[in-house]
Parts: sequence; structure tokens; C-alpha cells
Amino acid sequence: MKRIASFEVDHDLLTPGMYTSRVDGDITTYDVRMVLPNGGEYLYPAAAHTFEHLFATYVRNTPLSDHIVYVGPMGCLTGFYFLVRDLDPAEAIRLVRETMDFVLAFEGTIPGSSKVECGNYLMHDLVGAKKIAARMAPILADWTVTDLVYKTK
Repeated sequence: MKRIASFEVDHDLLTPGMYTSRVDGDITTYDVRMVLPNGGEYLYPAAAHTFEHLFATYVRNTPLSDHIVYVGPMGCLTGFYFLVRDLDPAEAIRLVRETMDFVLAFEGTIPGSSKVECGNYLMHDLVGAKKIAARMAPILADWTVTDLVYKTK
């Protein structure tokens, strides 16, 4: 079988940040890597779940919402995929930075967290989601389009 693009990334060189994972026509997949792969520390599922709800809610409520395709956690629990359509990379970075600020400032009921809205509504952790954002905000503070390229040997 053909290997998928994310398996071609050298995870030994990958550090937390935001990277262009692939471009498929007008859709760009960003790898928002939040912890060091195979580093022994992973995103706690309840915190990642809450972060996902907040990330998706925020980006889909900005003026750029028509460009948002998908936000979702990686199965390895080291980050998130962020898929956009026809969006300038600098704008994508800005949206992810703003998401960190949104999560850090968020108070109240987690959007989409009722039993009717969510398939695992009891598994949420706002404090943990804020820790994820607090760790990522300084990493992305000076991130530029040139930083979106994966490191290679």
C-alpha cells in the first residue's frame, strides 16, 4: 500500500510548532504539534477533547470561517490537524495563535459539551485545555511562514 504523507515525516526531528503537512489542491493540512513525539508526554484525552471543541468553535466563528475545513486531534495525542481551504499561510498561523489566546481566556460552559451535542460529553477538562494553550502560545508567538516547513536531516 502507498504510505500516507504523515508517516513520511521524521518524528525524531519534529518539535512542537505548526507545520504544513500537505497541500491537496486548494486544501492545506497543518500539523499543529503540541508535544514532542515519542517524548513520554502526550495530550491528556479530556484536555485534548476540550481543546478541540474550543479550537473548532473559535476558528469557525471568525471572518475566515468559510475557509475552515476541519480541526481534529491526532491519534497519537501529540497535536492537532487543522485543514483550511484557500487561506494564506500567515492567516492560518494568526488563527492558531488567536485560538491559543481564546482558550486561555475562555470561561464558562464548553461549547458543544452537552449530552445532546457531544458523543463523550463527560470527558472534558478546561484546566487541561488551558495548559495546552499556555504551552503553545510562546512557541507560536514568533512563528512565521518560513517556520511551517518540517525539519529534515
